[in-house]
Amino acid sequence: MSLENRYDFVLLFDVQDGNPNGDPDAGNLPRLDAESGRGLVTDVCLKRKLRNYVGLVKGEQPPFEIYVKEKAVLNNQHERAYKALDITLDADAKKRKSGGQDNVSKARQWMCQNFFDVRTFGAVMSTGVNCGQVRGPVQLTFARSVDPIVVLEHSITRMAVTTEAEAEKQDGDNRTMGRKHTVPYGLYVAHGFVSAFLADQTEFSEEDLQLLWQGLSQMFEHDRSAARGQMATRGLYVFKHSSKLGNAPAHALFERITAKLNDGVVAPRAFSDYAVSVNEASLPNGITLQRMVG
Repeated sequence: MSLENRYDFVLLFDVQDGNPNGDPDAGNLPRLDAESGRGLVTDVCLKRKLRNYVGLVKGEQPPFEIYVKEKAVLNNQHERAYKALDITLDADAKKRKSGGQDNVSKARQWMCQNFFDVRTFGAVMSTGVNCGQVRGPVQLTFARSVDPIVVLEHSITRMAVTTEAEAEKQDGDNRTMGRKHTVPYGLYVAHGFVSAFLADQTEFSEEDLQLLWQGLSQMFEHDRSAARGQMATRGLYVFKHSSKLGNAPAHALFERITAKLNDGVVAPRAFSDYAVSVNEASLPNGITLQRMVG
């Protein structure tokens, strides 16, 4: 079933004593805005968690396979499309990244039909074997913390050793030292968009949409690690438009969801230190607000 409505949504999530998104260019320190001190989590990071969740609950089976995953050989997936469609692709055609535009269109459609993340987020599939490019109907912004975060650095040690030589060292001399970076607490806000027009092009369906809401609500529950501490979705607020084109600007709707520190709180350490305000009064005509979480 195709989408008949545009959606804009606000996602609130938090982290306690963890690193929600390390920056490999900064020694894996939690990402932050250098000027404001507010924490950042990239859209790529959030999409990774959604992909992992869908792969987990759907068992990596069509039409819910995941295209972008760890150690996936993307060109092999492109070749699958051509083989499934019984399209001959010789070595010269691979080199030219071509197979005829009709074949590319058919391969692109096959990829959308079989891979959830292709028809949801889009993909560039013109490497090696050409399956074209897809602009996905679902897009996410970077998440930004409501207040500046504090980045703590912790020294850690490893008691075990890897070689006999290390084991023969005197006690205290064979410990490997390391560093761990955490945010004591941060409440983050991300914004998202669902285009019904682009959903028509990729065959993103109502079933896919419900799976998206489910993933945004539960993805942190299945993404535990020692580095990420305690993370949870604290709010998912969905603005549904009565039309495909939309009935109000997204930014005006997002401004209706605000989170502020409670009076007297200087250093937040829990979600209860914040008050989340949802302004549902006088919503624009054609707009309904659905609270999926919160």
